Amino acid sequence: MFYRPEAGHGLPHNPFNAIVAPRPIGWISTRGSKGDNLAPYSFFNAVAYVPPQVMFASTGKKGDRPGTKDSVAQIIETGVFCVNIASGKDREAVNASSAPLPAGVSEFEKAGLEVAACDSIDCPRVAGAVASLECRMTQIVPLAGEANFAVFGVVTGVHLRDDCILDGRFDPRAAGGWLARLGYKDYTAVTELFEMERPA
Repeated sequence: MFYRPEAGHGLPHNPFNAIVAPRPIGWISTRGSKGDNLAPYSFFNAVAYVPPQVMFASTGKKGDRPGTKDSVAQIIETGVFCVNIASGKDREAVNASSAPLPAGVSEFEKAGLEVAACDSIDCPRVAGAVASLECRMTQIVPLAGEANFAVFGVVTGVHLRDDCILDGRFDPRAAGGWLARLGYKDYTAVTELFEMERPA
């Protein structure tokens, strides 16, 4: 099968999200003049080691946030955000935090999550997340299409849950593994690992 995206695929559901998978989920928390916000983004990844940097992309918009969503609007306002890493055991809370709530309504509260303060930035984080990356935004890049933005940030602080440090390595398998998106309504919790040595 071959199709051009602008012509359509003819399938019951768009296959694009399921092709690039699994994708890590950036559970993005922000603080702004309207309050705290938390939302999951599966267009998320690390992009550099030194200094450590991450990115996530926001697609679509809300009626009460002209041209974008709460996360991007609040990052434009404050210049900071926190990436919380969800485990398989967080799946219900992650899903609950994806609800299109009005700006100013806390997803932390709606999802029953404990809030903790970040150390290097003025931003909330998910207290029970297996890891959290405190970030200062470096740039927001408009992407092709309507209301598509890539947000880049440099990591200024890292929180690791103590029970996820095993033999000197970050390993959240005991907490349910890394939660990841597969596409459609499908997700996975990554708990099975294997090692390979790179060629010399």
